[in-house]
Amino acid sequence: MAIPQAASRQAFINKQKTAITGSSWLFPFKGIYYFLTHPFLYPLLRARLLPCLLLSTFVLVNLFVWTYLPQVALLAIFHGPLAWVNAAFLVLGESAAIVALLFEAFFVDETLVDVFDAVLVNEGLDSLLAPARTLHPDAEVDGQPNALKRLGKPTTTPAIYSPFSIRQILEFILFLPFNLIPVVGTPVFLLLTGYRAGPLHHWRYFKLRGFAKKERKAYVKRRRLRYTWFGTVALLLQLVPVLSMFFLLTTAAGSALWVVRLETARPLQEGAGEGEGESPPAYTDADDPV
Repeated sequence: MAIPQAASRQAFINKQKTAITGSSWLFPFKGIYYFLTHPFLYPLLRARLLPCLLLSTFVLVNLFVWTYLPQVALLAIFHGPLAWVNAAFLVLGESAAIVALLFEAFFVDETLVDVFDAVLVNEGLDSLLAPARTLHPDAEVDGQPNALKRLGKPTTTPAIYSPFSIRQILEFILFLPFNLIPVVGTPVFLLLTGYRAGPLHHWRYFKLRGFAKKERKAYVKRRRLRYTWFGTVALLLQLVPVLSMFFLLTTAAGSALWVVRLETARPLQEGAGEGEGESPPAYTDADDPV
């Protein structure tokens, strides 16, 4: 009887380890580690690094110079000494929103698509990506397989990582007053923003799966808490001064790693009708944001 008990205990421990390591809030951090330890992704950072660093610094410095003290004065009415800290979070949030909009103007979404797709290819999910993008079979650099070099042109354009959402921008502005609430206001603001932003990081995955709008909403609803935590952590990383561009790229890598985990578990969850060898539905990018 000791052996079955030991096996059962080990199975329970393994299940708990899997649950912890697979927590959605960890994937943005896993994306950082993955990006740093996989040099084939570095060219995507170098291509945008200097202009985006200068842009981020310019926006951040100007916001702090011209808006920080007025916001401290306003928040001091409600927060007292905490106004200095909460105003900093407020300015960083405003900076992240402005920089994200400007990054869209610099076609950074195309770079995020390349990060996302390269991670999928490197992790063996060619079959998921193939309907949406040409994949070169034997691309190498210095004699080593290179996932980024395997990426050809999208077969359906435009390829979108996360769609521009005017609703998300409006909600961001509407949620800003939550920062006026002492102590809990800023965490509530971050969670509410993460609630909306989380599913948008899997927009390309939903398209690769061929989800219609109704299917996508049902899929997100079943995982709403996990998407909220992912979106909240991703937003926190983008509040880091100057490094917001870098963390945008690493979050795309983390998003793809989460997809790898979801796709690995999918045959077990959905049964033999949607196994690993089955091709996904036809790809399209024409739909409304989550």
